[in-house]
This record gives sequence, C-alpha cells and structure tokens, in this order.
Amino acid sequence: MFESLFESLKSHGQEHLIKYWPELTEDEREKLVSEIKKIDFGEINEIFQRAIEQSQVICQKLDDDLKPIPQTHYESVPGLSLEKTQEYEDIGLKEISESKVGVLLLAGGQATRLGFGHPKGMYDVGLPSRKTLFQIQAERILRVQQMAAEKYGKEGEVTWYIMTSEHTKTPTAEYFKSHSYFGLNEESIVFFEQGTLPCFDFDGKIFLDEKHHISSAPDGNGGLYRALRTQGILADIYRRGIEHLHGHSVDNILIKVADPVFIGYCKSKNADCAAKVVQKSSPSEPVGVVCRVNGHYKVVEYSELTDEAAERRNPDGRLTFSAGNICNHYFSSQFLMKICDFESKLKLHVAKKKIPYVDDNGVRQKPTEPNGIKMEKFIFDVFEFAENFICLEVARDVEFSALKNADSVKKDCPSTAREDLLRLHRKYIREAGGEVKDNIDVEISPLLSYGGENLTDLVSGEVFTISPFHLKSMNEMCENGTNGTNGVNGKH
Repeated sequence: MFESLFESLKSHGQEHLIKYWPELTEDEREKLVSEIKKIDFGEINEIFQRAIEQSQVICQKLDDDLKPIPQTHYESVPGLSLEKTQEYEDIGLKEISESKVGVLLLAGGQATRLGFGHPKGMYDVGLPSRKTLFQIQAERILRVQQMAAEKYGKEGEVTWYIMTSEHTKTPTAEYFKSHSYFGLNEESIVFFEQGTLPCFDFDGKIFLDEKHHISSAPDGNGGLYRALRTQGILADIYRRGIEHLHGHSVDNILIKVADPVFIGYCKSKNADCAAKVVQKSSPSEPVGVVCRVNGHYKVVEYSELTDEAAERRNPDGRLTFSAGNICNHYFSSQFLMKICDFESKLKLHVAKKKIPYVDDNGVRQKPTEPNGIKMEKFIFDVFEFAENFICLEVARDVEFSALKNADSVKKDCPSTAREDLLRLHRKYIREAGGEVKDNIDVEISPLLSYGGENLTDLVSGEVFTISPFHLKSMNEMCENGTNGTNGVNGKH
C-alpha cells in the first residue's frame, strides 16, 4: 500500500503527503488514503500552474477596451411602466405555475465574521418574528408559488437547490428537517455540496493540515458549475423539466427569491444568462461593475477601473459604469448544461493566505504572514460565455442588503440588514395606505406579501403605533393561535 501510494504521489511531486505514515494509526491512514484518492493530482497540478500564470499577468487598468452594457441589453425596474412590470411578472408566474423555475442558493458560508459558528442561513438578525435568513427565503418561495397558483390555477413548485460546503451540509439539512422544511415540499429541496481545492505553498506543494489530513478550502462560488455536474444536479434539473434558474447568495436579506419579474424579463428576451444589478452609490464605491470588455460581458473589479472610467458620466448625469454586481443571477437550464462543459476554462483567482500547516518536524504551525495560496472561481466568470446576456437594474433599497460583518463594523451587518428590511416594510405599508412613523418597527411576513402586494385591505387607513409588530398571514395566525381577524390586531 505505502510503496504504490508513494510512487503515485512522487510522480506528481506530492510524496510529502505521506511523510508521517509510520506515525499514523490505522484509522488515520484510512482517512488520509481516502482524501488522496479523491484528488486527481495531474489535474490539480495543472490548475495550480494555470492559476499562477494567470495571477502573474500584470493587472492593467482597463479603459479603452471597456464599454457599458448596451441599452438594448439593459432595463431598470424603477424605470419600467406598471404595465411592463406586470407583463414580466405574469410571464414569470406562469413559468412558476408550470414548475419550470428553480433556485440555486449559495449557502456554504459559515458566518465566521459574524462570530456565529453555524451556517449563515441560520442567522437571526433580530426581526420581531425572529425568523432566520433560511426561513425568510423559504416563505418567499411559498408566497410566490401561491401567487402563481392564484393567477393561473395551477399549483406549481419551485425546486430549491441549496449548495452547502462540506462543513455546512449536515447542519443545514438537519435545520430544515427540524423545521419541517418551513412548509415546503421536502422533495422540492435538494442539498448538494460545493467542491474544495487543496491549499498550496508558493512552490506548488500541497499543505498537510494535520499529519493525516490534507489542507483544503472551498473552490469559490464559481465552484457551483462543477458541483452541478458532479453532484447530479444538472440531471435533476433536466428530469424535472426546469427551464429557468435564479442563483443568489444566502446573505441578502432583501432577496426576491424566484423573482417572477426577473424570470419573465429573461424569458421574454430569450436570455441564456443575466444579472441583477444596482446603481453604484458613488464612483468610489468598491463594488465590481458589470460591463463589456473586448466584446465580452464581465464583472470588472473596482481596482481594475481607471479613475477616469470610474468617474465617467452620461449626459443625464448617471455614472457610465454604474451596474454594481450583487451576486444575483439568472441562468437558462440550457446554458447551465453547456457551461458546465466549459468549467475547466473558467478563470482561477488566487488569494495569498495564512494557511496552517504541518512543518518538516511534524509540528502544526499557524503562520503570521501569508505562506501559501487558496484558489477559487467566481460565479460571474461564466458571463463571457453567454450568447444572450442581459441586465436588470433594481432599486437597492428594495432588493439588496448584504449580511457579511459583525455589528462592530457598522456596515453590511445584522443591524443594517434588520433596519433595511423594516424600512422597506414601512414603505410597503405607506404605499398600501397605512400610516407608520420611522421609529415604529413593523415586519411583514413573506407569507402575507412577497413584494408589497396583498396589503391594502389590511392596512389602508390604519395607524401603526405599537413597536415592534409582526404583520402575519391568516395561516400563520391560525397556526400560532393568535386571536383577532385579518392579522393586524393590536396594531394601533
């Protein structure tokens, strides 16, 4: 066993991985062999070389090759007429009613920056309802299914594909099971695991995290495409007859899951790939922008723009490169089937990191300076392969509030996420004819309203003075044993 393993690893320059073989127990040897067998070392070495070569290309500031998204491929929800918005929504709801819509949720994050220690989707930002990100998103799916059924008389289902990491898969699946899948059909929720890539030192040697355990890291949200293929998700999409996939990260508390307007817009334009974007708040906002480079659609990082390009404005005063990327995408199923064959061509992004490792003396070290690299792929790197790529601009205050940091950072944190959602719900109540002051926290259940609809009969002419308050659907009130009618008892 040892000799054949040694020769195989030596042919790829990675024989050091079994350096401590004599010291390992039988169980530890089995674990190490299992890890080694999962790695195609020829491919991994090639990936490392390709990543290093790409990272050594001098990062030049882009300007002449850079073009904004053409107007023919760009629409803005705030700029659409009510009739056009309704047209797109109706198309999307019809696709949902026919079970042709799926959601790809990127849910591998462990919320370490939040100091949480659990999958990020299980985080509770402190809403009156105490609902977690997972529950909010599940209930939005339930509501949009209900809207589609009411519109077209067919009870279709949105299939929810949830990509976890190696460490979050079991707790995520157990969390959903313990909450009875939040009322969704268990058969319509599919968990699958994001891949990993080994961590390397700067010379291409794979690190050992322990004497019997190889150091690895998630392969980035662009690892989605490989996981779709290797985990059988593409086959499942095909089997279910799903034609449209809405992909997004778990940490946007305002996400419109399976958004029928987005689905309808993309179907009406026959798009194979699309991105929702928000207007950059200022030229210096450090977000990537969706644009064209040498005729290909890409996300260009803020650091890659010249100051002139970042500050350039159109005659109407808008930033020329204003389409801020928010990890909110559409894919046709046909595009996904095709792109997963191109997965090996995706750009590799290299990050120099402080990676714990077992040194030559068998001692685990925690470096204080970057000592190696982690490689990852980004979900948006497939844009350049799209034949019909389009953008939909949405209002930031309606559709984007990220949860990334602890409250001490005061940006993209639980407090800002909570306040952004409650602010939006106050807006919905006012638009439906209710009265609520800015210091009153009123939360609207996603089971009652997906995007501000279905509220007029409940709140018109009402004054909300109790804070905090949770405006629930009738079903929730019955399940919780709440007294009163129409879900707004005790609101003033």
